[in-house]
Amino acid sequence: MLDHSSRPLPSSEIAIDALSEVLQDFRLSGVNYGRCELKHPWSIAFPEQQLLRFHFVSHGPCWIYTETQGWQELNDGDLVLLPQGNAHRLASAPDVVGDSLQSCQITKLGSNVCEVVRDGAGASSTLFCGSMSLGAHALNPLISLMPPIIKGCDVAGNDPVISPLLIAMAEEAAQPQMGSATVLSRMADLLAARLIRCWVNCSGASTTGWLAAIRDPNIGRALAAMHRDPSHNWTLESLAKVAGQSRSVFAERFSAVLGEGAAHYLTRLRMQLGRDLLVNNGLSVAEVASRLGYESEASFARAFKRITQVSPGVVRRTSSGRTAMEFGS
Repeated sequence: MLDHSSRPLPSSEIAIDALSEVLQDFRLSGVNYGRCELKHPWSIAFPEQQLLRFHFVSHGPCWIYTETQGWQELNDGDLVLLPQGNAHRLASAPDVVGDSLQSCQITKLGSNVCEVVRDGAGASSTLFCGSMSLGAHALNPLISLMPPIIKGCDVAGNDPVISPLLIAMAEEAAQPQMGSATVLSRMADLLAARLIRCWVNCSGASTTGWLAAIRDPNIGRALAAMHRDPSHNWTLESLAKVAGQSRSVFAERFSAVLGEGAAHYLTRLRMQLGRDLLVNNGLSVAEVASRLGYESEASFARAFKRITQVSPGVVRRTSSGRTAMEFGS
């Protein structure tokens, strides 16, 4: 399919549940958490960024504003997930303006956890907020299909575990102890994964596109295999074998559901991973080519430019790399 090394097929058995295969390596990386104690009136703006955000309200008042849905009140124990990191605002009331973050005292509790305190005489709000990238590249196409904001309470009825998790988070945030930040971050991992799964299960019966593909019992297995081991020397024959179909049936079905052939989809996936390695990991073009299974830097560079319209060397030189994330920025 591409100029790749001939590594053997992964020894582990491909899971039948393709969504579980995609979610199994789910981790929230590059995470920054903030535990907030804010006295009314307060208002904090969160600009758009390419990161997943979530906010958990241990104790209100708290409102959230997004351009698509306007102001919405959040109750105690509510969790909201913003998969694409859309611009939004949190406030103790819709009529509070300005940016209260400037008047907050921010204390680092660790390398990626901070405490945000705003003193005053008004009612107190306790929040737990997170800003993070997704370590599982398999989720990228799924995240792009999700709505700009998901409220945990809207899907809690479809997953009996979500409500107890929200209650546990509320108790942990209300009475912080040694290690609370770590406990809360692990709960956030699980909650985000389960919210994503609930959305997939409740988002309608699409017949085409990535969501339909991951639900397809045959195409889904092949799609998950590509995302799990994108550097493997996948061929149409080996992917069809994973899918449990003939080569011709698999090729036709994959193109019908995804709107492109398996070879082109796999190349785009590799180039997305390659860009991430160049931008965020500081690897050389040769190192990225080797990591993605290409036998030569030149073959990787040709594929990269064909898909992205720019050479990998230019991406590496112009990238400033991963920058530190600040709460609210």
